Amino acid sequence: MRTLNLTFKGSLGKKHSLKLSYASGDLDAKTVRKAMEEIAQTHIFVKDGEELYQLPVSAKYVDTVSTVIFNDEHK
Repeated sequence: MRTLNLTFKGSLGKKHSLKLSYASGDLDAKTVRKAMEEIAQTHIFVKDGEELYQLPVSAKYVDTVSTVIFNDEHK
């Protein structure tokens, strides 16, 4: 499975991640940066008095590979 992991700095200086499972797999840096800036401008993600996604820091695709050791599901 491939996810798009976005990292932001919050208003208190902490790093926060936003993981998107259904993002397009071929987005370029300019497109992702613009989307992250738009997310930051909404100011709607607040927890315990901290604005979580205030400043875009980084973005990356993460590929996860599952390796089945055993599966007794169909017995």
